[in-house]
Amino acid sequence: MGDIDEYSDGEEVVMKPRLERRNGLGIEMQAVWFAVFLLFLSVSSAYSEMYIGGQVGTTFIGDNNKLARVDLTDLGGPPGSTLSPRGSMSGRDLASSPVWGGKIGYYFPRVSWFGVELEAYYTTPHIEQGPTRVSILPGTVVNGGVVASGSVTNIFPGDYFRVITIAPFNLMFRYDKARFQPYVGVGPAIFLSRINTTEVSFVGTQSSTTVGVNVKLGGEYFFTKHISGYGEVRYNHTRFSFDATDSGSFGFKATYNPIIFSFGVSYHF
Repeated sequence: MGDIDEYSDGEEVVMKPRLERRNGLGIEMQAVWFAVFLLFLSVSSAYSEMYIGGQVGTTFIGDNNKLARVDLTDLGGPPGSTLSPRGSMSGRDLASSPVWGGKIGYYFPRVSWFGVELEAYYTTPHIEQGPTRVSILPGTVVNGGVVASGSVTNIFPGDYFRVITIAPFNLMFRYDKARFQPYVGVGPAIFLSRINTTEVSFVGTQSSTTVGVNVKLGGEYFFTKHISGYGEVRYNHTRFSFDATDSGSFGFKATYNPIIFSFGVSYHF
């Protein structure tokens, strides 16, 4: 029994250090991985606050990708054929289109989660060919001409459509405590649009410049101190007003509210 007790005591002495070494190694590895995780997430306070970026994207296909709530204001022939009250047209579907643009912004050092941004982008969501209903209310008065009331549906040809959007003063809000930074932005926007009519008997150009709203939600990831990548979903809203042309194209007002997805790369100074 004495030998067994001595052997057991010896075994205890031998095994305890082994268990202690194993537990110590596990704690050290956990500490290392935790430190790596923190390093991965953390963003140095030295990261610059001014940035410039480029972006590409596309407009989404769906109910938002159309000219909606279309009001006829002028029949276009003879000149000055203004409708009172206004007529109406069914919405005109827009084609999905690439989006190209860029932005420049600045986050304030003392309030690092808040900044301002200027961005501009270009897209060509051409008006698609399709059945379109035109309605004129009974009793409608036309300055410069006479028009019959009623509703008719015809196949309208597609037209070339271009929109340049300039958002001069986005207010930007972000979470800036990690490499990945979610953000939201909102601000006014200027929309410069142009339609080139393809119908032979109505060939002409109509332009409209209006003010609207630009709202976006996105996320940005810092690959290095100066380089980041981002993706965002953007919503625009404005109401265009196109004058009639001498060639006979209708004058009309229409709501433009596309949803745009884009991604890009930014350089931080």
